[in-house]
Amino acid sequence: MRVLVTGGAGYIGSVLATELLQRGHQVVVLDNLSHGHRQAVPKDAELVVGELADRAGLDRVMREHSPDAVLHLAALIEAGESMKAPEVFFRNNTANALTLLEAMLAAGVKRFVFSSTAALYGNPERTPIQEDDALAPTNAYGESKLLVERMLAWFHRIHGLRYASLRYFNAAGASRPDQGEAHQPESHLIPRILAVALGRAQHANIFGTDYATPDGTCVRDYIHVSDLARAHLLAVDALAKERENSVPLIYNLGNGQGFSVRQVVDVARQVTGHPIPVIESPRRPGDPAVLIASSEKIRRELGWQPRFPDLQTIVESAWQWHRAHPNGYSGEDAAQRK
Repeated sequence: MRVLVTGGAGYIGSVLATELLQRGHQVVVLDNLSHGHRQAVPKDAELVVGELADRAGLDRVMREHSPDAVLHLAALIEAGESMKAPEVFFRNNTANALTLLEAMLAAGVKRFVFSSTAALYGNPERTPIQEDDALAPTNAYGESKLLVERMLAWFHRIHGLRYASLRYFNAAGASRPDQGEAHQPESHLIPRILAVALGRAQHANIFGTDYATPDGTCVRDYIHVSDLARAHLLAVDALAKERENSVPLIYNLGNGQGFSVRQVVDVARQVTGHPIPVIESPRRPGDPAVLIASSEKIRRELGWQPRFPDLQTIVESAWQWHRAHPNGYSGEDAAQRK
């Protein structure tokens, strides 16, 4: 199968591109390299540097590469930043997704896997969260993704688009010695904590200690990046087998267990042998107290099973990557990122 991966030079996208190639698929990566890295793209994938807002460029990619499916991972992801500049997130995450879908429809591409988010659920009424629970984002990032899911439902109904929406919980860990998490700036908890152990930061921040959780800090469900990638493979295979009128595939992706910020810090201390001092800071706007997934639906329907479910394994894999690559993809200079 020929597969187009948007955002394939990023953290999850590059791991997914590698997994697709290992399964024998042909992979084209479309990325503007604003947050991705050339070095993260596997050598057997073709990299096209371009913008999702460029409809003519998208049409050219569709015409030249004739993908059988599009896996859409390109998006801004910092929930806190979305509460400062929501317009940027709606333009990048929502409007650009619409442009991509329009180009797909014009080219006759009818299979789409969407990188969605647990942020759709906001402050959930129950945990573990199930796919049919209420969708009520508490930040603009989650709303920007929910709008895409709503568009997809209409495109399926009217145009016969076959799609899977994968609602990620907290992606973490590293899959390979040469592929890991390297955001600039880094907003994810585990790499920020490990930066302290590497001597690149003096302390880690805990945002909010008065939540209604056992230790007062936010609780999240962490999922290894390799397990996320395998879920995408199962989803795109399922779409290839679907009939034209098949129902959309909507799945949560998590481990079904939650860990507080303090617990993550404690595990990182054990893994690294570093004391990792912390500073307690006020809550960030839009942060739900608890997000834990029920992934029973994808386990039941597609046979997905996390291979790396425990937090210590996830943190250890991340530590191996960051210790070997303290500067991320350090060989990449500014010219390469353009």
